[in-house]
Amino acid sequence: MGFEWSIVAVLVGAYVFLKKINEWYFVNSLGKKQSPLPPGDMGWPFIGNMWSFLRAFKSQDPDSFVNNLMKRHGRTNIYKTHLFGSPSVIVCSPELCRKVLTDDEHFKFGYPSSAIQLGGKKSLYGVSASEHRRLRRLTTDPISGQKALALYVGHIEDIVIPSLEHLASMNRPIKFFNEMKRISFKVAAQIFLGSTQDAVVSSMVKYYTELFPGVLSFPIDIPGFAFHKALEAREKLVKTIFQAEIDGRRARKTNVPNRKKGMVDLLMEVEDDNGEKLEDEHIIDLLLLILFAGHETTAQTVMWAIISLNEHPEMLQKAKEEQESIIKRRPSSQKGLTLAEIKQMEYLPKVIDESLRRSNFAFSIFRKAETDVELNGYTIPKGWKVLVWQRAVHMDPDIYSNPKEFLPSRWEDHKFKAGSFIPFGAGIRTCPGAALGKLEISIFLHYFLLNYKLEELNPKGPIKCLPSPHPADNCLARVVKLP
Repeated sequence: MGFEWSIVAVLVGAYVFLKKINEWYFVNSLGKKQSPLPPGDMGWPFIGNMWSFLRAFKSQDPDSFVNNLMKRHGRTNIYKTHLFGSPSVIVCSPELCRKVLTDDEHFKFGYPSSAIQLGGKKSLYGVSASEHRRLRRLTTDPISGQKALALYVGHIEDIVIPSLEHLASMNRPIKFFNEMKRISFKVAAQIFLGSTQDAVVSSMVKYYTELFPGVLSFPIDIPGFAFHKALEAREKLVKTIFQAEIDGRRARKTNVPNRKKGMVDLLMEVEDDNGEKLEDEHIIDLLLLILFAGHETTAQTVMWAIISLNEHPEMLQKAKEEQESIIKRRPSSQKGLTLAEIKQMEYLPKVIDESLRRSNFAFSIFRKAETDVELNGYTIPKGWKVLVWQRAVHMDPDIYSNPKEFLPSRWEDHKFKAGSFIPFGAGIRTCPGAALGKLEISIFLHYFLLNYKLEELNPKGPIKCLPSPHPADNCLARVVKLP
């Protein structure tokens, strides 16, 4: 027994020693700062606190990671740690999140090198703050302007309506989450290009499936590594689809009818004050960014909205009645939704916001300190990553009572403080496709609520939280057409 206790003592001592070494390497080596670093610890050498992060996110309680920080170090809402290969600071209150997201002078994008490279040199994530402002000014109308959104309504309907018909005709269980992602891909192709061909959609799905795993991988460009495969997929996606479409449009030199225009056409038409058009690389990297950020977020939000409404029949009925009232009010000659009708919806936007809050597609937004920054009485050292922990804000019971409950009514006359709802970020770097994403979700839910129901096979099954929260069985269910 004495020998066993000796082994335990040695292991505990080694554990403490290794963590102390890591703490010294990242903290003491910085020298004396005007203000102390936030509370927390740097974890193990090399791996930092990734074990704790993965353990929490592979459990049924991903919020335990931040909750444990709060229990150990107090409710400071700012903590030092080491995650994803970098010394980092986590912020998790509305005030601190908003400060970081809106301070472009001191904080720039802090996504891993692999994500920046795969996103492109000219993407909104890779350019300077001044260039970012210029691009946002030029591209707002083609991406989320009223005329563009009105055009995209028809493009989305062209995919959603027949896709739902197809799912219902299968008469067998399907993985609903996977099917939503496929439909979202088709919608992206339709919006980007104005039309879709099976070969184009199949290629987009194939290349994106190979590209996505490399986004948070180690940036090792050697055959056999995920990043290398992702770079190859990006090159094929760029050259054989996006660049080919741009070249084809220029070669034809014909005006595309408005109904057939896609986002690529609108971006090619944009000019700045000097009459300069966007470079092809700008256009391609913008399309890639929206594809990255949008398609899976949309699929996930639609899925969780339908699952949550199924769990609350009275809310499902209320959402359905609102959509029925839209049909009753429209002229008999009108076919399909209009942007004006979508803007008139009152209850469905609350369902969507509540689904975005609870699903927390991205647990964090990544930033990087450009210089030493004092925040809430603590120093964030230059070069450290700053993780704006959306999950902690969206699931905070002091902000949202009963945060795990699905309560669209909480958005009625809500007066939440700035920074308390940040599914798309905040400030000038808010996701450029946010309005487009909500539009797609609204249209999908409109047609689903009117004509279909979802019958889950495992409604109380376990949830996986990586890479984003979803049922472990990918929502195995039947789509049933209503009589």
